Amino acid sequence: MPRNLLMNPCGEDDLKFWELVDNEGDGWKVEDMQGDDGQDIRDGEVKKYFATSFDFCSKKQVIDLLTEDYTSEQLDAQPEVTVEDWFCSRRDCGCKYQLAVSLLDKNGVILQVFLPERVVIDPEKDDGSWKQIKHTFSGYGPGLRFISFEHGGKDTKYWKGWYGVRVTGSSVTINL
Repeated sequence: MPRNLLMNPCGEDDLKFWELVDNEGDGWKVEDMQGDDGQDIRDGEVKKYFATSFDFCSKKQVIDLLTEDYTSEQLDAQPEVTVEDWFCSRRDCGCKYQLAVSLLDKNGVILQVFLPERVVIDPEKDDGSWKQIKHTFSGYGPGLRFISFEHGGKDTKYWKGWYGVRVTGSSVTINL
């Protein structure tokens, strides 16, 4: 089973290992699962999640694959790279969610990017259940050395506090 290369994917260590790219409004907060006006995620192992505020919040990790004990030869063989993320809204406030994952060479040049359209969740049409987004990279060419994983969002009503998108269970794996 490939290991998750992201550190602290569910907030067990608060915001440790995450670079706060945007931390506007009230910023990021870690909350216990189920939280205010929310639902549990199906995976009983997830105990916490990250919550965003009324202004856009994003956080990222850049994974140095050579320091994670992958060799240049392994990486140049273009193994599949799978990314996953879980997100949801509260049932009383809508939110926006965005994910951007880039495969980078040794100079930070993008080999391939996964940038799905921003998701807008309307609480009138959504029950606040957790949704998974998943993507597998392949055929990106030799030279992979870093992976940049960035996600975030905000609420749609500009309410003070943490009413924006919730994220947890993020993962980046390499399938050798």
